[in-house]
Amino acid sequence: MIEVQHLSKRYGRVTAVDDISFRVERGEILGFLGPNGAGKTTTMRILTGYMPATEGRAMVAGLDIFDKPIEAKRRIGYLPETPPLYPDMTVREYVDFVARIKGVPSKERRERVTTTLKRTHVADMADRQCGKLSKGYKQRVGLAQALIHNPDVLILDEPTAGLDPKQIIETRDLIRSLAGDHTIVLSTHILPEVAQTCQRVVIINNGRVVAVDTPDNLTARLRGAETMFVQVDAGGADPAAALMQIPGVIRVAASDERGFVGALEVETERGADIRREIAQTIVNRGWGLLELRPMRMSLEEVFLQVTTEERQEDPAAGSSESAEPAAGVVHE
Repeated sequence: MIEVQHLSKRYGRVTAVDDISFRVERGEILGFLGPNGAGKTTTMRILTGYMPATEGRAMVAGLDIFDKPIEAKRRIGYLPETPPLYPDMTVREYVDFVARIKGVPSKERRERVTTTLKRTHVADMADRQCGKLSKGYKQRVGLAQALIHNPDVLILDEPTAGLDPKQIIETRDLIRSLAGDHTIVLSTHILPEVAQTCQRVVIINNGRVVAVDTPDNLTARLRGAETMFVQVDAGGADPAAALMQIPGVIRVAASDERGFVGALEVETERGADIRREIAQTIVNRGWGLLELRPMRMSLEEVFLQVTTEERQEDPAAGSSESAEPAAGVVHE
């Protein structure tokens, strides 16, 4: 549904986006992550036809956004970081106005406006002027204008910014419900939101893609080795020495997870599944096996690792030179 091929954007000698490529499949929710200044907003503006690229191609619903911009834009709903509201219009007037300029048929317009206001939880503010709304309501009206023409593609830049916890949950549920009917690119700084909402993640840093995979695969692979959390009731004995004797174990250390007595982290060679051997070693010695589970990096740790590694590998951050993706990450 969305295909980005070798996209670059330069402002004079400054490269904001540097030869990035990725795909978003039909009906998929893609999380688009990166630190401030990484090139996320620039990429999203290019995808929506808001600005041209210096090099490369961007296809939306099979249409080249540069060759056929009008046709492509009809299939896109865009929520920029600052919602494009008219402060003197009421919420209903504004969403109806957007419906008109986006070509919603007149016989469907009234019902579509009412349904969209309810769906984005702003129906109770329908008769209030946009300029008098709280930031959270402005954000949801911005989401309503992106949805009003039922686009194939939704590009959402920080859609939950300014929302309270209840509103965040409602918006997150709404975005999840849109998957399948809409292809969604979601940019956010709330990483747990990505883990709960998105099927895949693209991480961009210094204008380049440094990781592409599912959240689960990213958190599992970037540790560099398999690590198990083991809690043992060894009756005063030291289980670490026994566990180190198991083939494939490369390190045993006390766990950082506080509050657990007898908690250990057992690091093994990549790809080695020795849960059975760990359990058998503990049980054969008459110890109690209280817990045994794989440990994974949080998405925050993944984000920090790939963006930090990229900066270390490229001291001249922001240059147009290419860099290899972070080790252990699946790329397209």
